[in-house]
Amino acid sequence: MLGTNEVFIGGKWVPASSESYLDVRSPSTEEVVGRVPDAGAADVDAAVSAARLAFDEGPWPRLPPAERARTMELFLGELTARADELGRTITLENGTPVAVVRPAQVDNGLDVVRYYAESAAALELESPRAGRYSPLIVRHEPVGTVAAIVPWNVPFFLGMMKVAPALAAGCTVVLKSAPETPLHANVVAEAALAAGLPPGVLNVLAAGPASSELLVTHPGIDKVAFTGSTAVGKRIAGLAGAQLKRVTLELGGKSAAIVLDDIDLATAMARLTMVSLFLSGQFCVAQSRVLVSRERYDEAVELFAASVSALPVGDPADRGTFLGPLISKKQRDRVLGYIEIGRGEGATVVTGGGTPAGLDRGWYVEPTVFRDVDAGMRIAQEEIFGPVVAFIPYDDEADAVAIANGTDFGLHGTVWTGDVERGLEIGRRIRTGSFGVNGLSLDPAAPFGGMKQSGLGRELGPEGLHAYLDAKTMTVPAGTSLPGSP
Repeated sequence: MLGTNEVFIGGKWVPASSESYLDVRSPSTEEVVGRVPDAGAADVDAAVSAARLAFDEGPWPRLPPAERARTMELFLGELTARADELGRTITLENGTPVAVVRPAQVDNGLDVVRYYAESAAALELESPRAGRYSPLIVRHEPVGTVAAIVPWNVPFFLGMMKVAPALAAGCTVVLKSAPETPLHANVVAEAALAAGLPPGVLNVLAAGPASSELLVTHPGIDKVAFTGSTAVGKRIAGLAGAQLKRVTLELGGKSAAIVLDDIDLATAMARLTMVSLFLSGQFCVAQSRVLVSRERYDEAVELFAASVSALPVGDPADRGTFLGPLISKKQRDRVLGYIEIGRGEGATVVTGGGTPAGLDRGWYVEPTVFRDVDAGMRIAQEEIFGPVVAFIPYDDEADAVAIANGTDFGLHGTVWTGDVERGLEIGRRIRTGSFGVNGLSLDPAAPFGGMKQSGLGRELGPEGLHAYLDAKTMTVPAGTSLPGSP
C-alpha cells in the first residue's frame, strides 16, 4: 500500500499535525491502495507560512527569469524520470487505463512544464513605453503565494497547468490534491526536492473540503487557482472575492459537437467516440452533446452506437481496456441516476444504460448513448461527468448554433465538417473559451478556460503565465531617455 504519514512543507517531509487520514481506494477493485494524512488547520497554516516566507524573503521571486527556467528544467527532468511511476500511481488512484495513462495523464503535464520553463527563459520583466505625458516602464511582478487546488480526473496535468506558470512567474505554491488522488502528488513533491527547488516554493497537501476552505481563505494566500465543479467554483469565488484575492477558475462544461452534412459520417462518428468518452467521460471538455441534422440523424446515431459498443470496458491494468471505472461509488451512482433521469424525460437508450456484465467489483458504468433528446432535457443541460452522450437533432445551421449556445456552460465545442473555413465561421458564433474543427486538443501554447458558468480567467499559453503576474507602472520625468524606448 502506497502512502506516508508526512506532508511536504518547506522543502522537506514533516510529520502531519492531523491525526486523520485519507484512504485511497482503487476504482477497479474498491480496495484501499494508499493512505495519506488529511491535512488539518495546522498543516494548512504551516504550508502557507512556508510559501509566504519563501516569497517574502526567499530567492525564488528575485531570481532572473532565466535562472528560474534552469531550475524548472531540472524539475522537468526529475518528473520525466518518474513518468512511469506517475502513470502507475494515477492508474491506481483514478482508474485511467494503462494504455492511455501516459499520453492522457502524464506526457501532457510534462509538456506544460516544458512550455513554461521555455516561457520563463524568454520572459521580459520590464518594457519601456512612450506615455502620453512622460516616459514610463511597465514592470511585471509575481502575484505572490498561490493555492493550486486540483481535481481527481486529470490530476497531474491540471496540477502542472497551475504549478508551472506560477513557478515561471516567481510565485510560491501550495498544491492541494483531491482526496481521491493524493498519491501522485507525493511523487511531484519528490521531484521538486530532487530538482533543488528552494524550500517553500512548492508545498504539497491533501485535504477534504474543510481544510480546502481554510486554504482558500488563509490571509497568507494571494491567488487561488482551481479546477472543478461550477458549484465549488462559485463558493471559492465568493470567499476569494470577500478578500479581493485573484482567482482563476476552470469549471464545468456541457460541450456540443456540431456535425455538418458535408462530413463523412463514419469517420466523424468514430473520432467523436474518442472525444466524447475518453477517460470514461470524466473530463471537462467531453463532447457530451452531439448535434446532427434531422436528415442524417438516424444514420449518425447508428454509426456512433456501433462504435461505442465496440469499446473495450474493463480492468484499467489490462492494456486492451479503453474505458475504465468511474472514480467512486458516489460518482457511479450519480451517473446511473442521470441515465434514469434521461429515460424518465423520454429519451431513448440506444446502447448501454447500466453496469457492464461481468464487472461486479469496481465502479463501472456502460458507455451510454441517448437518442430522441430534446435540447431542454436535463441530460442535455447538466454536466453528468460520465460515459453518457446525448444525440440532439437540429433543423439548420442557425438552429445548431442556438442549441450549442443554449446551456449555462461555455467551455469547449467542436464542429465536424469537410470545409474548415465554414467550421471556423461556426466557431466564431459559439460562446465557448475554446473550439475545435474536426477534433479537440489542449495545446500548452493556447489559452484555455471558459465563458459563462464554465469559469473565470485562462490557463495555458502566455495568458496562463500573465495570470500569475501583476503589472506595475513606473513613470519618469518628461524628457528622460529610457534604454530601449521606442
